[in-house]
Amino acid sequence: MTQIDFYVHVENKLQTLCTLVAKALAKDVRMMILTPDAQITERVDKMLWSQPSIGFLPHCHAHHRLAPVTPIIVDHVAEPVVHEEVLVNLCPECPSGFSRFERLIEIVSQDEADRSLARTRFRFYRDRGYEIRTHDLAS
Repeated sequence: MTQIDFYVHVENKLQTLCTLVAKALAKDVRMMILTPDAQITERVDKMLWSQPSIGFLPHCHAHHRLAPVTPIIVDHVAEPVVHEEVLVNLCPECPSGFSRFERLIEIVSQDEADRSLARTRFRFYRDRGYEIRTHDLAS
């Protein structure tokens, strides 16, 4: 069953994302980052090119020819699924097909609208019997 982790009270979702991606990459974990739209995909793409400040985190879009050998996939399109280890959901709704991944990560900001949407996703997963771990990143 998919392991689900909620990172809550996050000040900056994209900065937290970059930190989690760097940690995953250090452990040779493959990750797909699902964004809500092309604009956020582009922002994440640019951030991963400059994180950490002395390097970059190797990534590409799901349809790129190098996707099968690239550890980090960033896209606003859920298909094709190239890696099934970790899915990071930045979308406001539950991603379809999340259960094929070993782990699902939800990053929740301090914004009340984002928190409300996250509560809905949390209940959706919980009501289907998924065990959920919560990591409070409040300063």
